[in-house]
Amino acid sequence: MIDGIDKTILRHLKEDGRITATALAAKVGLTVAPCHRRLRDLEQSGVIRGYRADVDPAAVGLGFEAIVFVTLRQVDRTTVAAFEAKVTESVNIVEAQRLFGTPDYLLKVMAADLPAYQRFYDDELAALPAVERLKSTLVMKNLKTNIGPPV
Repeated sequence: MIDGIDKTILRHLKEDGRITATALAAKVGLTVAPCHRRLRDLEQSGVIRGYRADVDPAAVGLGFEAIVFVTLRQVDRTTVAAFEAKVTESVNIVEAQRLFGTPDYLLKVMAADLPAYQRFYDDELAALPAVERLKSTLVMKNLKTNIGPPV
């Protein structure tokens, strides 16, 4: 179980994942050794799953986003496994959630522009196993990106 100090460490890491152990220790009111020990424990226990760069999609030519709702024809174990394997292989699908009820999945897709998205839709999304229905909603503006769970 994590305590208040661990939560403070996590909050600071969410703001700056490259913060030094010395600076982090100062912010949370610990000396470096206990802060580093807590950080290592959070990593080893799986609370901290990794560190990533926050890349601006537009800066790398991916300024177009769509949310795609997917309904499958059937949801047996084999079909779901095949669908999910294809989804996880796709680099353009940057987030994917399996949902209760209808639709079955929510996918976040990134592309360069509308024509690139149309090609991806026709060539890859429509070809996913057991797809009955695809419904796309275009993202107008991102107000809040995936910042992780509140801690």
